Amino acid sequence: MFDGLPYAVLYGFILAFAVGPVFFIIIETSITKGFRSALTFDLGAIFADIIFIIFAYYSTSKILEKIKDDPNLIIFGGLILCVFGIISYIKTSKSFRQIVREHYNVYPKKNLLGLFVKGFVLNFINFGVLAGWIGVIVMANALTTTPQGVIVFLATVLISMLVTDIAKILLAKKLKSKMTPRFIFKTKKWVSILIIVFGSVMILQGAFPKELTKLKEELIQLFTA
Repeated sequence: MFDGLPYAVLYGFILAFAVGPVFFIIIETSITKGFRSALTFDLGAIFADIIFIIFAYYSTSKILEKIKDDPNLIIFGGLILCVFGIISYIKTSKSFRQIVREHYNVYPKKNLLGLFVKGFVLNFINFGVLAGWIGVIVMANALTTTPQGVIVFLATVLISMLVTDIAKILLAKKLKSKMTPRFIFKTKKWVSILIIVFGSVMILQGAFPKELTKLKEELIQLFTA
């Protein structure tokens, strides 16, 4: 039942450092709004992970393969990310005074429910996360011998992710005292730009899957030659 738990801990640690929009927003939220806000955002993202896990665990492999490889879903998720990134960039450009107030704790506003929903939505629209959890479930079945063992394995991955995320949040929060409002302002804008980039990449993956696969192969050959 407890077979493969060291692998689960390691995989959870690796997933916590997977570069994506959620990763950057957790760091940015910790710096700008503090520990509780960043943790709430992270819990929203993990709730989306749990829904993906339940769906992947109880669905047939045929349905899973159809969903995770559906280009329309990937394009849809990418469009939402791009729209979110553009709106976030525009709002940030108009909110320098608010950033100054938050930095010096002048009338701070913390919409925890909004942050939870934001974390959930940003993770849920990334269907690559679903494909990743399918891989984790396959690994769990390979490393454990019982259905209970699979559940323990998955729970361990989630706990490992959460503990690692908390460590990231605490480390990022320590940087706040060393950062000026101007630096935080620029950081928020760059995070918005990165979200737009991730969304654009998702759209390209959905629209031109064969071309991108061929390009990746050519780049690998170029750098390994």
